[in-house]
Amino acid sequence: MSLSDLAKQLESYHHAPTEKWDPPYCGEIPMHINAQGEWLYQDSPITRSALVKLFASVLTFEAGEYFLITPAEKVKISVEDAPFLIVDWQFYDYEGETVIQVVTNIDERYILNQQLLSYVKDDIPYFELPTGLTAKVHRNVFYQWVEVAKQRTLGDVTELFLHSAGYDFVIGRLKN
Repeated sequence: MSLSDLAKQLESYHHAPTEKWDPPYCGEIPMHINAQGEWLYQDSPITRSALVKLFASVLTFEAGEYFLITPAEKVKISVEDAPFLIVDWQFYDYEGETVIQVVTNIDERYILNQQLLSYVKDDIPYFELPTGLTAKVHRNVFYQWVEVAKQRTLGDVTELFLHSAGYDFVIGRLKN
């Protein structure tokens, strides 16, 4: 494989088949993902996006902890909040249905549909990605969503929600 082929492969994020691997646990390494989705090694930011994407491709969540898993080893890392951030989004019209595409901080793209579970924690929306990892909605995206969100009142609570691919995704709740 040439260097340009490897670079192209790293440009498009794909999650490795970590569920098929059962390597030995090799301890914890000084790698951390902070609340802003920044990856750090020994408290220094990892600035090469290709390297972050490579680590993200082997990141897993098991029993409340995060691990990097390869066929040969499994190491624990720390994550302050969610490992990924939703940093951009766009409405699309797909066969007459409105869909929302979101983009994560590692340039992974997802359509908001019934396969993405959503929840609100501390007034911030989160989505569980198909990999079982979570993405927190970045503050800028959240403010943009509040501008276009629809409202519905349920008893003494008003929900703000987005409609995408035939489903409603609650992004916030306000007490009346």
